[in-house]
Amino acid sequence: MPIRVTLDQLIVKKGLKARDLAAEVGLSETQLSLFRSGKVKGIRFRTLAKLCAALECRPGDLLDYDFDAADLAAVDED
Repeated sequence: MPIRVTLDQLIVKKGLKARDLAAEVGLSETQLSLFRSGKVKGIRFRTLAKLCAALECRPGDLLDYDFDAADLAAVDED
């Protein structure tokens, strides 16, 4: 998948522990772990906003995109 979650790099850069971030944002450690690994299909904007507030960042700091021309031709399966 061309969209990558870059949350781990930000956690390290800020010197935080994932469990502390999960508690601050109101997520379980499992939920945060699934997001960090990219195994979720979506995230609520409210959760994204909480992560950004806790990390003092923007959504683009948590996600990255590797261009793939096939994305333009793909049929939306969702």
